[in-house]
Amino acid sequence: MSYVGPEFDSPLSRRPRRPRRGPLTVALAALVPGALIGWFVYEAVGSPGDGSGGAAAGASSSAAVSPSATASNDDKPPNSKPLKGKVVVIDPGHNITNFQHTAEINRKVDIGTNWKECDTTGTSTNKGYAEAQFTLDVSYRVKALLQLQGATVKLTHEGHSPSWGPCVDQRAKIGNDAHADAAISIHADGAAAGDRGFHVIMPASVHAGAADTRAIVAPSAALGRSVESNYLRATGEQPSNYIGEGTGLVTRKDLGGLNLSTVPKVFIECGNMRDSKDAALLTSGAWRQKAAQGISEGIVSFLRG
Repeated sequence: MSYVGPEFDSPLSRRPRRPRRGPLTVALAALVPGALIGWFVYEAVGSPGDGSGGAAAGASSSAAVSPSATASNDDKPPNSKPLKGKVVVIDPGHNITNFQHTAEINRKVDIGTNWKECDTTGTSTNKGYAEAQFTLDVSYRVKALLQLQGATVKLTHEGHSPSWGPCVDQRAKIGNDAHADAAISIHADGAAAGDRGFHVIMPASVHAGAADTRAIVAPSAALGRSVESNYLRATGEQPSNYIGEGTGLVTRKDLGGLNLSTVPKVFIECGNMRDSKDAALLTSGAWRQKAAQGISEGIVSFLRG
């Protein structure tokens, strides 16, 4: 989540390739805003040409004529929507337009332990793929997966609304106001080349100023452990080799998004954008779907106890 200057050329200005939609893409369309479905779902579900979309279409057609399609409700899994009634808030780190609003994002806000910038621009790969673009993509993928499990999912921003930020204190407030059962802020790191891997950041016990994390430290740690183990299994990405002593888990008290949260919350740094090997993963749509799968399964496991 390192700083990138205002000269950064936003990748969102580049027109994405229009996807070929298969039945599974259409099924997910209701879960992802129409303006973004081509970008966020295309590589997640595949196209007819890559085998995955065709397989989905074939399965759908078979189901339409299969006798099992007319089976009674008694034959359905007993808990097909295990997260029904649960609320999850996903916070896509940074905002792709932050570089156009330096005065606004540099304004200091109270995070309890000290005052910190409202937000930053985030980092990018050496080839210009922005952290803010990555985090929004993964966040929508996680949202779609959790909604399939029955959860109510809210994002702190949608890239275009608000047009910058929101500030870190407001990001925490969105989760608090939603009375979220779990909240997660999605990031990618901007460490030195050769630093690789992911880590999950959990709140330390803080009781200062507007911050009081004492009630959420234990449940946030449980959420963090669940996300860490499921992310490792789903992606194959190893825990960070530069922070966390190989555990993939870090505790911090200098992040407003954690300090000001009153609901269980963690951050995840999905990999290091400045390392070429990690960058190759982070820029792959297929791998981002694995990342979303690991994050969502970690949240599901936590919420199901």
